[in-house]
Amino acid sequence: MHSGTIVEAAEARIVDLPAPPSRASLAAADLIEGLRQSWLWTTLAQQDVKLRYRGSILGPFWQTATTVIMIGSMGYIYAQLFHVELNDYLPMLTVGLIFWQYLAGLLTEGCGTFTSVQGIIQSVKLPFSLHAYRLVYRNVLTLAHSFVIVPIVLAIFPHPIEWPRLIELAPGLLLMTISGVSVSVLLGMISARFRDVPPIVANVVTVVFFITPIFWPAEALGRNRWWAELNPLYAGIDVMRAPLLGQPTAPHSWAILITMTAVVCAAAFAFFARFRSRIAFWV
Repeated sequence: MHSGTIVEAAEARIVDLPAPPSRASLAAADLIEGLRQSWLWTTLAQQDVKLRYRGSILGPFWQTATTVIMIGSMGYIYAQLFHVELNDYLPMLTVGLIFWQYLAGLLTEGCGTFTSVQGIIQSVKLPFSLHAYRLVYRNVLTLAHSFVIVPIVLAIFPHPIEWPRLIELAPGLLLMTISGVSVSVLLGMISARFRDVPPIVANVVTVVFFITPIFWPAEALGRNRWWAELNPLYAGIDVMRAPLLGQPTAPHSWAILITMTAVVCAAAFAFFARFRSRIAFWV
């Protein structure tokens, strides 16, 4: 009787512990907590830009000056090569090149999302996603500095812009930025594990630049222009360049951009949930 009482008392003290959080919930919590600390990653991104151009007179506008020189040197020559009027070619080149620099920066710098902040990761407990937000915001600031060229070029070479269509710039830039965060997380993790990835990505980006209709018009391919229009990077540029130039977007650009964003986000989240706990060891 005494032993039975002891067993009953022991059973009464048994407490059902809650199940540990799943990997997916931990990954989602990391993304949310990183987003909440926007004050930190915006400040760090601004500091990155200041340090990059520390001691220079123009500061971040050196990137703007470089873009102006590139546009000026390429504009006249390639307009002649492609037999396009300079009034049409230079705005197309300007807008396309500026948005390409934004995309290329997200891809190449995204490889160093975590390895570039190794010291912070190993010494301070912060959401891993915070480093991706910091990187993307830094590139948004660079885009803003370069974008000042666009209204100047469009004022010199005016196009019949449909002002209501300029609203399309907001969702287009939002989708590209969301994709940028996802790419930064995905490439950052893969590059932290396999250090051969960054140079591979840099070389691929260089090649893709020449096969994407940025400094050459898609119409130059004639009946074969469809394969250029299926390029996801071109779709991202097209949805923002076309409204600024008063032109219709390619038939499938929005569908491709939305699909690409969904696929990249799903892949990045799955990889982040599975290997998030290993980032500190990989860097």
